[in-house]
Formats: sequence, structure tokens, C-alpha cells
Amino acid sequence: MAQKKEMIGGIETLEEAMAFLEARMDAETLAKLKQIRTKDAVITIANAAQLCTPDSIFINTGSEEDLRFIREGALAAGEEEALPMPKHTFHFELKEEQGRITDRTFYLAEPDEKVSSLANRIDRSEGLADVKAKMGGIMKGMTMIVGLYMRGPVGAFASNPSLQITSSFYVTHSAELLYRNRFNDFDNEVERLGYFYTNIHSQGLNRSEDLPNARVYMDRNDQTTYSINCTYAGNTLLMKKGNHRFSVDKAVKNRGNELSEHMFITGIEGPGNRTTWFAGAAPSGCGKTTTAMAGHHFVGDDLAQMWIAEDGTVRSINPESGIFGIVEDVNMEGDPGLMPLLREEKTEVIWSNVLIDENNVPQWTGNGEEAPKKGRNFQGAWEAGMVDEKGKPVPVSHPNARATIVASALANYSPASEDPNGVETSVITYSGRDADTMPPVWVARNSDHGVAIGACIVSAATATEVGASGVKRAPWANAPFIPGALGEYMDAQFTFWANERIADGKRPLMAGLNYFLTHKARGGESTKLLGEKRDVKVWLSWLERRFHGEVGGIETPIGIIPEYEDLKALFAEILDKPYPMELYTKQFSIYVDNIVSRIDLQTEAYGKEEDIPARFFDVLKEQKAGLVALKGSFGSVVSPFDLKEKNAA
Repeated sequence: MAQKKEMIGGIETLEEAMAFLEARMDAETLAKLKQIRTKDAVITIANAAQLCTPDSIFINTGSEEDLRFIREGALAAGEEEALPMPKHTFHFELKEEQGRITDRTFYLAEPDEKVSSLANRIDRSEGLADVKAKMGGIMKGMTMIVGLYMRGPVGAFASNPSLQITSSFYVTHSAELLYRNRFNDFDNEVERLGYFYTNIHSQGLNRSEDLPNARVYMDRNDQTTYSINCTYAGNTLLMKKGNHRFSVDKAVKNRGNELSEHMFITGIEGPGNRTTWFAGAAPSGCGKTTTAMAGHHFVGDDLAQMWIAEDGTVRSINPESGIFGIVEDVNMEGDPGLMPLLREEKTEVIWSNVLIDENNVPQWTGNGEEAPKKGRNFQGAWEAGMVDEKGKPVPVSHPNARATIVASALANYSPASEDPNGVETSVITYSGRDADTMPPVWVARNSDHGVAIGACIVSAATATEVGASGVKRAPWANAPFIPGALGEYMDAQFTFWANERIADGKRPLMAGLNYFLTHKARGGESTKLLGEKRDVKVWLSWLERRFHGEVGGIETPIGIIPEYEDLKALFAEILDKPYPMELYTKQFSIYVDNIVSRIDLQTEAYGKEEDIPARFFDVLKEQKAGLVALKGSFGSVVSPFDLKEKNAA
């Protein structure tokens, strides 16, 4: 194998590694180790143990016996606590670590290596020296747990073998729900693909005073992450977003053939019992799980690996096999597919940062149930009406409170999740948390305009990042996970979606989604949604029919929007509710000044980046010119009926 891993413990050969490990393993663990044929994996395990000096080493093969050891270890170590409902446990992060520590997350880079302008970098030599200093002896008194996983189905074009090394039973327990432990397939998959990712983590003493020294380092040279003094899964379970970054890197280098995206994958049923597969981007906390669950056939709610197959179709797989989902506002009304799983005994659930009430029942903000009066949550003891030192109400649960479950527990789980051929993907959506600008759904004229929709996602900052606030740009909902230059990533997007290898009739529809419009943004006073969360089922169904050429559309400078009669029929068919023309007019009128301001914002921001493809600016110029002309004819607010009449003239 051509890949060469960093020797952080100074062990360079397989012989040295085996001698070191044999002296520190019991017979059962050693027997497991000897089943691993990937030489560099064994050397990496030895180096991690040499540096971190654990008291013992455990190799997790994914067997029921090993999983029982992991679950019991998490409870014994106090990383999780049991709940009255069987298979349910809960975990609290430190109150200062309730999201990704982006300020302490760095790419290790060579001096001449380009790194995204949206990321932190550190010279590779300096970063590795800090890793060795901070991780030296960090696992003393602990067990080092080793697992061999696949990010995606075994045999898939875009799956990734991944080695996880951690001292946290909670992190390992989470990995068992979120990823595929493939101890027996790992060696063959590494041989097939020619590489594997490595993740080395320790929570250390798990104290607030250590958080200033918490670090997440990503070494792009040898595709290894290091996570130090932290416990939140977004900082520690780096098979998720850490390895996603490496996959983004791989896709950019292999541009035109594959993509690695922050997207859900779901199947929508249409007329004639057909299923049309969607993939869609949205920043964390902006409804990606809700949108994925709105489909009839669930594959994933967070990440997608995509490629162009030999038959000219775009194929997608989910590198994960579980859900690490935000639970705020998850309730029976908006999430009838997910909510029952969170209240039943048969589903294994790891809760994090929710409230545990007086009856030891998990509670969270917006669950639609009777409000708890007392309990304990991420900041300690809690009771209704409690305020913090600044006089602000302390919420029932942290906004980033989550539940971790296996996807196969979902009623709409699709067995296609494990198909190495992936699902044929026909619709791509991009959305953010946009209260006042874009309509609920619109379709790009062509792939270049589709790439521009993704590049121009804007969202309210969410609780997934420590210290984030306000409104921020969120390109492709993937910007925090793009290691290299933004211009290179955008070029890879243009190249992939315009690729001539995509067959005629198979080129995916690319669209914008926005179900966060408010009444206030359209002339009212309320900040409530203009419509309901569940309306997304109609927007998706309209896109499904649009891909198959079964509904019309109205041309606008930003793309194609639905006609009223089509939506009215879909609301009646899918949601069994009326769709007033007045609501349609508010939702789909073009608010020219708002959109032009958004275009100007993006033009200015991308103008500061290096090597942004010229065709991106060409799309924005074309759209702005069309909007300015439209304003000259109809004013600042243009109704869809005016547009339809104009197009017919």
C-alpha cells in the first residue's frame, strides 16, 4: 500500500510493532490483533499505544460480546448513565463544550500547502509536535479501544476504510451505532481501495480546565485525525466530519468523477409506484434530518458520497449507518417517523445534552409534550423559570442536544442503504435557514446555476459550533469541511455536474429549498413560519414530478418556480389540506431587492477568494441583470402571476 502513516510513537516496522503490542496484550486481544493483515494499521496501533501509554488495549470486533463490553464500560466509566427505559443511556458533555470547537480545530499543512480561507491552519511539524506533547501519556489509567470500520457499504466505489483509536467508551459506543464495524472486511477493503483513514482520540481527564488545551488536528498528508481533551462527538468521533474532510479532499483531487457532500439521501415515491432519489445539502440545525425523514425511503440524513457510474447515472451512498440528530423541536407533528423511536424500548438510544427530568425521562425543547418542572441538564440542576448569570432563561435542553440511533430502526429505512451500487440520484437540493429572501422551492436552469445555488447558501448560525452567532454564509453547507482552496472545490462542483459522462435524461435536477420564510418577511408581523414544516413533503413531491416532466413551471431570473395549480393539487393529495392562493403569492413572489442584496453579498465575499471560476460570477451577473430588468417592469415585489403573464407574452 502506497500510503505512509506518521510514526508518532517512533515505531517504524511491523516487527517492532508486534513486539511492542505482544508485551501489552492478553492472549484474547493478541489473537484478534493477529487477524489484522494491514501492516500499516498494526504499526499505527502500536504507535498510538506507545505515545498515549494506556493501561490496556481492547480490540473491538463488533461481536455481541465486544459490544456488551463497550456498553458496560461506558456506564462503569461514568461516560454514560442508564435510564429506566431499556437500551437508553445519556451522556453530558462539559457545559463549555456543546459543539464543534472550530477555534481549536486545525489542518496540519506544509508551508506551501493551500488550506481553505474558512479554516485554521498550523505548520505540520509544529502541529505534530503539539500532538506528541499533548497526547503523551494521555491514556494512562485507561483502556485504548481499537475499531476497524467502513464509511459506506463494503464494495462501494466511494466507501472509506477507517481505523478508530480512542480511550472513550462513549465515543466507541456512538461509533457502533453510527458506522459499520467491519473487522472481517477491513483488510480486503484497504487492499481494494489502497488507503485507510486513521482517528486517534482521548478525552484526557475530561475537566473544564483542560478545554483551553483541547485540540482537533487533521493531517491531510496521511489522512489522520488527532482529537485531544474533548468529548463532544463532533470533536471526537472523527470518522464523521474529520474523515468527511479527507473525502472532500479526495473528491477535489479526483474532480469530475466523485463528490463528498454534507447531504441527506432520501427516496420520494411518485406516480406509478416509482421511487426518485434525492440528495440535499443544509447546514447543521437547518432541517436536514427533517427533510430526509419526509421521504418514503430513508438512506441518510447528514453525509453523501457521490460518483458517476458506468451507466451514466449519478450514484450516492451514505458513509454512515446511524443518525446523530439534533432533537430540538423534534415532535410528533413535524417528525412522526422519528419521534416514536425516541419513546420506545426496542430502539437503542444514546441521548446527549437533553434534560433528564425527575422521573429520569429525557426531555428537550420543542418536544410537544408536557413541560418538565425539574431535572438536570448540560449545565447542572435545572428547574422551570431558571435564569443564568445574565438573566437569560436557561432552556430545558441545549440547542445542540442530540439522540444517536441506528438508521435501520426507522420505519422508512431503506435496505438500499447497504447497496454498494448506491442509489440513482435524480434531484439535488440546497437549503439554509433563510427567513426573508428566497421562495420555498426553485429549480436551476442548468448545472452551472445549480452550483451557484449551493455556493450561495446563507444560514443563521446554529448551536453546532461553540461561540457562533448571527447570520453566516454556508457554501454547499460543506464549507467547514472543505480542507483546500474554495476555488478548487467550486471548480470540482462545476466539473462534476457538467460532466458529459452523465447520460441524457439522467442529469439530476438541481434546486433550492427554503421552508424558513416568515410572515414578517412577507408583510405580516409574526416571526412564525409562513407555512408548516411538513410542507416540505409538497416541495419535494413537486421536484420529483418536475424531474419526470409532469409539472410545469414559471421562469424567473433565479430559476423556475412552481405554478399554483400544481401545488394546490399536491397539497390536497399529500397533506390533505387547502393551499390558498394568497399564501402561494406570498411565498413565491420575487422580492427583488432582497435577492439582489444577497447576490451582492456573495459577489463581494467570493471576490476576496483566490481562483474562483469565472462562470460563477457570470451566473450571478446574469441573475442580477434579469432581476433589475424585472424591477423596472413590475417594481420591487413581483408576483408569480405577473411572471407567468410576462412569460406568455
